[in-house]
Amino acid sequence: MIERIDAGPRMSEACIHGGIAYLAGQVPETAGADIETQTREVLEAIDALLAQAGSDKTRILRAQIFLADIADFSGMNRAWDAWVTPGQAPARATVEARLANPDWKVEIVVTAVV
Repeated sequence: MIERIDAGPRMSEACIHGGIAYLAGQVPETAGADIETQTREVLEAIDALLAQAGSDKTRILRAQIFLADIADFSGMNRAWDAWVTPGQAPARATVEARLANPDWKVEIVVTAVV
C-alpha cells in the first residue's frame, strides 16, 4: 500500500511505502530571497512534511540538493549545518541545476525512514 500526502493532480508532496517516505522536491516560499533564507524555508517545509509522515530529520537517509548557482554552496551549507542534527547527517549530493522558477535558488529532495 502507498500512502500519499497532499496528493494533487500532478504530484504528491510525499509518498510512503515500505516504511520509507519519499518527499517531492521542496522549494522556498520567498522568491528572490538570499540563499540562506531560501534554504531555511525549504528545510522548514521538509520538517513539516516529515512530521506528517511520522518521521523527522534524524531519520533522513538521503538528501539531493539542487542549486541554481553553485556559487551559493557556502551559503546553503551555513543554513544546512545549523539545521542538521550532529551525528545524524544523511548521505547527500549537491548539484547545480536550472530550477523550474528562476527566482528559486535551491530545491531539496529527501528520502527518510518512517
